[in-house]
Amino acid sequence: MIARENVLGVAVSAVNMDLAVRTIGRWIDQGERHYVCVTGVHGVMEAQRSPELMHIHNRAGMVTPDGMPLAWLLWLGGHAGSDRVCGPELMPALFRASQARGDRHFLYGASPATLALLQERLLQMAPEARIVGAYSPPFRPLTPDEDDAVVEAINASGADIVWVGLSTPKQEYWMASHRDRLSAAVLIGVGAAFDMHAGLVTRAPPFLRRTGLEWTYRLVKEPRRLWKRYLSSNPRFVALVACQKLGFVRRASP
Repeated sequence: MIARENVLGVAVSAVNMDLAVRTIGRWIDQGERHYVCVTGVHGVMEAQRSPELMHIHNRAGMVTPDGMPLAWLLWLGGHAGSDRVCGPELMPALFRASQARGDRHFLYGASPATLALLQERLLQMAPEARIVGAYSPPFRPLTPDEDDAVVEAINASGADIVWVGLSTPKQEYWMASHRDRLSAAVLIGVGAAFDMHAGLVTRAPPFLRRTGLEWTYRLVKEPRRLWKRYLSSNPRFVALVACQKLGFVRRASP
């Protein structure tokens, strides 16, 4: 059982990359069925506004710390071996590990052009990986018949891992609502990792990632889309965590 740390009511898993990859491999071997929320400050703050989203996080098989602030809170909570496990790094790590295992991957999200680029880049990183399908959903809710057809296609592909690139919180809602309908062992929501590995979005330099300032790089790159998320959520997150640590705000145990 992986230990978890209560971060404003979200049970964040005390994992590092190696443990996350090994745990997912064990789920596949043992026929377990879970979903993984790759969650940073944005996801935790979205969960403050939605009890349903909070519940979705806390039912996940794993909530990885996507971002140094959550990794720091895990360290402060006594989980010295934990570290950041973000989508753009988890994806290639699992693809490489899956080559020897023979795990099958399905990609859900993004545009057809992005999916084509993504598959090409992933197979350059892991030439023996097995990508058994991909689907680009339209920019509208699927009809029940369309959704049924997608579920049937994913199940028919024999996928072990379904990668979901829809952004937070859309991907978390999708995974929770489809978990019981899909036969794949694990669903993993990785958001912008699709665009990053397709070569459409660049990542911050490593020193910004390790100092917890990757958000500044993304804000400069996409100010119109991200300014409200970062400039409102980040200060509020810091204030709420400080209150939680000081005992002024009590969050129920996840």
